[in-house]
Amino acid sequence: MINPASTSCAWCEPHGTSVGWGANSSGANRLPLAHPFHLHDRQTVFTSCELGVFDELQKAERPLSAEEISQKVGASVDGTQRLLAACAGLQLLNTRKRGGKVFYSNTEQASEFLTHSSPQSLCQSIDYSSKTIYVCWQYLTDAVRSGRNQYEKAFGVSSADLFEAVYRSDEEMEKFMQLMNSIWNICGRDVVTIFNLSPFKVICDLGGCSGALASQCTSVYPECTVTIFDLPKVVRMSQRRFVCKANRRIRFCEGNFFNDSLPEAELYILARILHDWADERCIELLCKIYQACKPGGAVLVVEALLSEDGTGPLTAQLYSLNMLVQTEGRERTAAQYAALLETAGFVNIKHRLTGKIYDAVMGHKEG
Repeated sequence: MINPASTSCAWCEPHGTSVGWGANSSGANRLPLAHPFHLHDRQTVFTSCELGVFDELQKAERPLSAEEISQKVGASVDGTQRLLAACAGLQLLNTRKRGGKVFYSNTEQASEFLTHSSPQSLCQSIDYSSKTIYVCWQYLTDAVRSGRNQYEKAFGVSSADLFEAVYRSDEEMEKFMQLMNSIWNICGRDVVTIFNLSPFKVICDLGGCSGALASQCTSVYPECTVTIFDLPKVVRMSQRRFVCKANRRIRFCEGNFFNDSLPEAELYILARILHDWADERCIELLCKIYQACKPGGAVLVVEALLSEDGTGPLTAQLYSLNMLVQTEGRERTAAQYAALLETAGFVNIKHRLTGKIYDAVMGHKEG
């Protein structure tokens, strides 16, 4: 079954899973998207979401036949029958036979995660994975050979400025922001509660994107304010599409965290930021944060941590491959992040594991 509470998130990406279904999440019936070689399984889910199969079943509020669903999604009856059978085999759909016909309905997990109307929907993330991440992964062999990301081969754009490539159009930027929004809506509370952040009243979320993690912070810690620092076009999109205007404890600051001054804060959050960059650029950014941070303040690094011997977890290992095809960075161990933080001047560095995909490392600035 789909179980984001006990596994990881961002399951639609080729390097990890947040939701597993089947008899148990560690056995043979684990979520098919948990493993990169299960391309057919993944594409079945991608296609079903793109056609709106789960949406139509949700709206119908009753089981539907393949013929009915094919009409609603504008597809052939034969193709729809095969797709629905595969979804049932993946335990995404319930089936019931009546009068010699098979009727389909969403499982509870499909309704929660695979319909656009659900607050926990991963549909936008699935779309981004299908049309962006997987396109880059077609060039994994080239990435391994060259040691470089594959935006130029995949999309014909230069990655000299990494996020100009990632945000190469408003549509692509919004899809990426939807991906981040889905991740932190599901996983955000875990990472902002793994350490007690209540002593920090002034927080800055660097590269805060859609504001979903900032929203989790203000929900858990009602006395804090959070400033989302991101590129101007990201801030505008976040204000327009994602962050509730009624939340007056979330503020915005436009800028490039490598080139522009950072807002002063007691706590800086770097969630899925450092894994985008090589060590030298990470140290550059952490040094800037150290200078801007108030005495006694801290930095919280949120990433998928590799084990110290590099033998796992599999999700983090696959994430690191994804960083190769899409970014300039990599996934790291807690010790490697600690070394980066120490180089920038932070002390009393600790890490904690959530037991899910994203963990946290915290370093402090002496008071």
